[in-house]
Amino acid sequence: MFEIFQSEKTEKFHFRLKAKNGEQILQSQAYKDKGGCENGVESVRKNGADESKFEKKEAANGKFYFVLKAGNGQVIGQSQQYKTESGRDNGIASVGKNCSGDCKDLTA
Repeated sequence: MFEIFQSEKTEKFHFRLKAKNGEQILQSQAYKDKGGCENGVESVRKNGADESKFEKKEAANGKFYFVLKAGNGQVIGQSQQYKTESGRDNGIASVGKNCSGDCKDLTA
């Protein structure tokens, strides 16, 4: 399930994708307006099941994460950090399984 929310600090809009167990899989960048954020959700729905759209990365602290990119190469969202490469790869698979879910607007 997607959740759209607004940062109290910056007043910008974000979305997060959660697995069925409630764990966050993917977090978006900040958007100036809700419409841009909603477009970001649609981009995840369009690209989230395509493994070629994911870039696997390793952080400076040795943990693993991924970014999801749109067809134009722009980053749509980033994962949390995982202890193992297999955890990261399972996160990518989870995006594919959950990217067609409903969207809950927490700003309404």
